[in-house]
Amino acid sequence: MMLTTTTEKTMLTNPTIETLKTLKLQGMIQALEEQQKNPAVNALSFEERVALIVDRERLYRDNQRRTRLLRGAHLKVAAACVEDINYKAARGLDKRQIAALAGGEWIRRSQNLLITGATGSGKTWLACALAQQACRQGASVLYWRVPRLIDELHVAHGDGSYIKFLKTMAKASLIVLDDWGLTAFSTQDRADLLEILDDRINVGSTLIASQLPVDTWHAYLGEPTLADAILDRLVHQSHRIELKNTG
Repeated sequence: MMLTTTTEKTMLTNPTIETLKTLKLQGMIQALEEQQKNPAVNALSFEERVALIVDRERLYRDNQRRTRLLRGAHLKVAAACVEDINYKAARGLDKRQIAALAGGEWIRRSQNLLITGATGSGKTWLACALAQQACRQGASVLYWRVPRLIDELHVAHGDGSYIKFLKTMAKASLIVLDDWGLTAFSTQDRADLLEILDDRINVGSTLIASQLPVDTWHAYLGEPTLADAILDRLVHQSHRIELKNTG
């Protein structure tokens, strides 16, 4: 029985690689090319080699999805991650709480997170770190500074894309609203915010980062009826982190 030479194996494999390219199975291509260069794989059974190739495709797709999610989140501090959280500074961080939040169960349960603290306490960084963790776990995230969000909503009203904008917000597993409390809301702004939050009841999570303590939010929102409705959707079943400024 004639043994297949390396050249013959390559000739047999090339059409397969071309077919995999057509099917856009990039992970399988990488695995197959690596197996061609590694004589040690000859010791593996056919089933074991196929399993390695299929597993590489799954890993490739997972990595691609995480990359797309992180790019689409537009995080203000893209490099922030939970592994780099500094617990040494007396900022009021609870390791057990952060570990629980990093696990992502609060997002799977469509719960909210309210992070408050003075300027310089690290609210945005922490919010981005938890948002990045959510992306790594496969959740879709949208980051917005509230002043910019209000501007975009005004534009959406003007150009007729308002409903589309709301649908985009509703699809995200997590939305991060940073700099909450810096911009005064008009009646229309409050109504828009209520629409966004109402779409997220039991289907999505919201993370708020604000200089204002939560107990001042009702006064900040202004109109009592809409303020009650907005806070009911935000504060109900929410987790809270109150950061201290150590600087």
